[in-house]
Amino acid sequence: MSVLLALILTPALAGCAALAWSSRGGRRGLLLLAAAAHLALTGWLWWERPAVSPQSWLGVDALGLLFLTVASVLFFAAAVYGWGYLRDEQQSQHVDIEEGFLFLNEPEAVFVGCLLLFLASMTLVTLSQHFGLLWVGVEATTLATAPLIYFHRHHRSLEATWKYLLICSVGIALALLGNFLLAAAAAGAQTGHASLIVPHLQQRAADLNGPWLRVAFLFFLVGYGTKMGLAPLHTWLPDAHSESPSPVSALLSGALLNCAFLGILRLHQVCVAAGQGGFSQPLLILFGLASVLVAAVFLLRQADFKRMLAYSSVEHMGILALGVGLGGAGVFGSLLHAVNHSLTKAALFLVAGNILAAYATKSTRDVRGIRRALPVTGVLWLAGFLAITGSPPFGTFLSEFTILKAAVDQQHYLVAVLYLVLLGLIFIAMANLVLPMTQGEATNRGQPHPRQRGEPLWSVAPAAVLLALALALGLWIPAWFRSTLDEAAGGFRTDSASATAVATAQEHLPR
Repeated sequence: MSVLLALILTPALAGCAALAWSSRGGRRGLLLLAAAAHLALTGWLWWERPAVSPQSWLGVDALGLLFLTVASVLFFAAAVYGWGYLRDEQQSQHVDIEEGFLFLNEPEAVFVGCLLLFLASMTLVTLSQHFGLLWVGVEATTLATAPLIYFHRHHRSLEATWKYLLICSVGIALALLGNFLLAAAAAGAQTGHASLIVPHLQQRAADLNGPWLRVAFLFFLVGYGTKMGLAPLHTWLPDAHSESPSPVSALLSGALLNCAFLGILRLHQVCVAAGQGGFSQPLLILFGLASVLVAAVFLLRQADFKRMLAYSSVEHMGILALGVGLGGAGVFGSLLHAVNHSLTKAALFLVAGNILAAYATKSTRDVRGIRRALPVTGVLWLAGFLAITGSPPFGTFLSEFTILKAAVDQQHYLVAVLYLVLLGLIFIAMANLVLPMTQGEATNRGQPHPRQRGEPLWSVAPAAVLLALALALGLWIPAWFRSTLDEAAGGFRTDSASATAVATAQEHLPR
């Protein structure tokens, strides 16, 4: 338990210290130190997972550990990128510093402090074993990230921040009502009290009130689905991801959306254990396909490369929901895809930051010849495009194929056909945007901005490492990682047929 508390308190205390620290260099060093400490503590959980009481509100299971690791890895990459990003921002701004005061008016202090508090709140979500505490963690992520979206203090970032707060607050309010409804479903159980601890609810799932549980899942799906970016509840996402600083966009898309997804997964586990999977799974399939469809439509005529990545996130959130809705091997594929998508999308947003710094525009029409102007960035941008569209041998191909196989094996042929057609449309749409940006001939409007000074290591190394990990997961899945994925997927199985489907799917995975 001490390790779990340290995982939450380390970034939380560091964030508070960053808000009060007068030295800019000290704040950046604190950001890197806290990110490294959090990553080390997360790695320790893989080595020795602490035993936690079933009645504890905090704990670590395979599902939570998976999402915690993704958040920690991405945060460390964003911290390394953010170190150089903030240094460049300081050189382009001249702000007088007065020693010894709380710098809430200084953008860098707010940036570093809120970024660390964001990590603390995401950690709380992944370690929460109580639905009420999980809700608190998700709400904390909203409050911590709003100042990050507003970092540039532009009228567009102000609009994106208010839209984010308004829409996500409505979603979080609906999720809170879902908690009340879940408590009503649990109140009629044999134990006589409404415990909202996840393992406790799973153990006595048969005693839960079915109608109340189904309504609770609807509120969870709509409430957390809003924060997750499922269509048609996704409208905040393109603006927030487009206007945020690049390291923040990487974390929003790669880590924050997973936290909301985890809230839905937790209750879906309870529904499956209670025999209500027949209700929750079709809803997940419906929202999943709708999200992929909406993303395909908006990507066909997209003119902003950061918004392009944001709509790609809507697509992949739909793929995650679809995989879980299919059940069996689809759940395994969905969890694997969550990891692959997070690594790839975070890398793409970091690379997008380099492109924006060089060309001073987010217009896909005004960016040409990246490969010649920024060779490393151009290669990473092209590799990221191939990875995010599910091209082999990247891990996204493997996870998307596993979900497709689950649909075919379960004779959901219409779902499989729609899934393939939409993925094909999205590939074409993104190729029409990315390939001219990378290989096209530069025009007078498509020349790099004179502020660009080469490609420093901090600007390309984090994205390169993340894409290398996504590539490695397409070529080889370590046994320890495979077993954790299987353990996490096991919480959604109710019969031997599901276990057999997962085992069959794993036979085709690279070892």
